[in-house]
Amino acid sequence: MSSEVAADSSATQQFVTRIGERIRALRKQRGWSVQQLGEAAEVSRRMLTQIELGQANPSLATVDRVARALDTDFAALALPADDAAHDEVEGTLVWQAPDGSQALLLGATQEPRAELWRWTLAPGGRYEAEADRPGAQEIHHVLSGRLTLSLPTGAQMVAPGQSAVIASDQEYAYRNEGAEPVVFVRVVTGA
Repeated sequence: MSSEVAADSSATQQFVTRIGERIRALRKQRGWSVQQLGEAAEVSRRMLTQIELGQANPSLATVDRVARALDTDFAALALPADDAAHDEVEGTLVWQAPDGSQALLLGATQEPRAELWRWTLAPGGRYEAEADRPGAQEIHHVLSGRLTLSLPTGAQMVAPGQSAVIASDQEYAYRNEGAEPVVFVRVVTGA
């Protein structure tokens, strides 16, 4: 399963357009060329140009690397402006797979920085994540279904009503090995 942002829904296209516009504005505020930002974020100039134009299908990890290079974070690029927040009551759709799996960014705090997400993984669904910044952590609370967290130390199963805390400064994955969708809340700190 791809960890790329889906580009086919109108909600996701709004997200892709929003992050592109914000990345361009922040890059220009710094006086950086696309090449300079690309080098700082370890993203190709061509990919950055496509992201800024809302034409790319970037992975969530790519958006995160660009945000870090601009001294901001994923949520600051992804969430709607405060005056538009009421229009997106369900959250900001930032990832969707063809099987219906999806990730909604519900909100974020400023200091200390934390992000609140609601994820749904369809049966057989999987999301491969890249390592976050050193010290980053995630809390997962399963609302329904069974979530499998794939970690370098092995798999960890989280049942409905249970929670788990993991270090997200390592590669990890979310999996649904069951026959029903998994719905879980995710809180990210330090990313």
